[in-house]
Amino acid sequence: MQPALLGRSFLRLGSRNSRLLRHHGGSATWRCRCFSSENKVEENSPVTPMLKHLMMKIKSTGPITVAEYMREVLTNPVKGYYMHHDMLGEKGDFVTSPEISQMFGELIGVWFVSEWMASGKPKKFQLVELGPGRGSLTHDILRVFNQLDSFLSKCDISIHLVEVSPKLSEIQALTLAEEKVELMDSSPAYMQGVAKTGLPIFWYQDLSDVPIGNNFYLAHEFLDALPIHKFQKTEKGWRELLVDIDPEAPDKLRFVLAPSATAASEAFIHEEESRDHVEVCPDAGIVIQKLAQNIEKNGGAALIVDYGHNGTKTDTFRGFCGHKLHDVLTAPGTADLTADVDFSYLQRMAQKRVATLGPIRQQDFLKNMGIDIRLQVLLQNVKDTVTRRQLLQSYEMLMELDKMGGRFNFFVLLPHDRLVASDKLKTSYQSASLSLPVAGFGELLWK
Repeated sequence: MQPALLGRSFLRLGSRNSRLLRHHGGSATWRCRCFSSENKVEENSPVTPMLKHLMMKIKSTGPITVAEYMREVLTNPVKGYYMHHDMLGEKGDFVTSPEISQMFGELIGVWFVSEWMASGKPKKFQLVELGPGRGSLTHDILRVFNQLDSFLSKCDISIHLVEVSPKLSEIQALTLAEEKVELMDSSPAYMQGVAKTGLPIFWYQDLSDVPIGNNFYLAHEFLDALPIHKFQKTEKGWRELLVDIDPEAPDKLRFVLAPSATAASEAFIHEEESRDHVEVCPDAGIVIQKLAQNIEKNGGAALIVDYGHNGTKTDTFRGFCGHKLHDVLTAPGTADLTADVDFSYLQRMAQKRVATLGPIRQQDFLKNMGIDIRLQVLLQNVKDTVTRRQLLQSYEMLMELDKMGGRFNFFVLLPHDRLVASDKLKTSYQSASLSLPVAGFGELLWK
């Protein structure tokens, strides 16, 4: 079956044996809203345990980079924000697309099956999600895999989750696992279990621990939380922005410019850079290089979904707490920190090892994947007006350009030979084109 027909067959399935939707209301704030870190919401600066830790660090070593600040605030093993918080959903600090509607995860599930088929239906399929949140996205993808079991029955499928947060890994296990999850001592995975659909599922602290092979990677709102370096162009050249203790308020932090060039400012500024303020995320570059190396050698694909830009924005560093903008230097450890993804940087970091497509807007990707067809099918299976209204509101949140539809982008890494059709695949597609369509990045024919 062609990938386009595969998608059509799933989109027309009803919603039996699955929740109809997740809905958090049209007024929810999502993490991608573009506020400058200069906008301050709170005047007071509560002295949190993390603030005390950072002040001791700064007093000992001097001002720290924004990257070090983010790393400590978010992933410090003892006091880090991600380590002990459930930050997602209405009771958390932000809402993500998988929490809005089942349609989002379903269409991504169709995308992965489509890419698996277009790459020749390899015998092994490792789905690797980076930063899987509460497990909602993987849950919806697994339901698609289960409903399309007739296509995948001869394939060895396993699920691999890269998650540093003990709190979130517990929630993921409750969401995804049917059997008791086992803690592992001598394995690269620190937990393993069996998903409710019967597939093996593993948890890892680091991407490097995931077995290499025919991996299909997913990173949804993952790269935006990785530490960034911030740089400012001055009359004396590029200077790095650092975090220091405010001498006029000893219980507060402030930004300062490094008095001279730092190793980071000399290493990370692109020679053709035209902006006067730049944010660079080396950790994102390392992730992309690892994905590109594995895909080049072993096949597979990587789907990156995040808010960002193509090398045009400047100051995007911001914080969120309770669905509201939160000053990034206030009460560290109590709020999420994030920055827009620079997709032009990701393209450079791929180093032409793989082909890249995108970024394209979420609205375009979901429309190309057939979300309108899926919405109509779900509406046909719903009778009460309240649920119908919620379905439509969720669709609008995902699709409207002034909401998630225009703020999130889709970006993909593929093997170079994936974009050149073999004679066998060209015949099955009945296409004169030399390139196989990549689902979501071009409109497929639903005939």
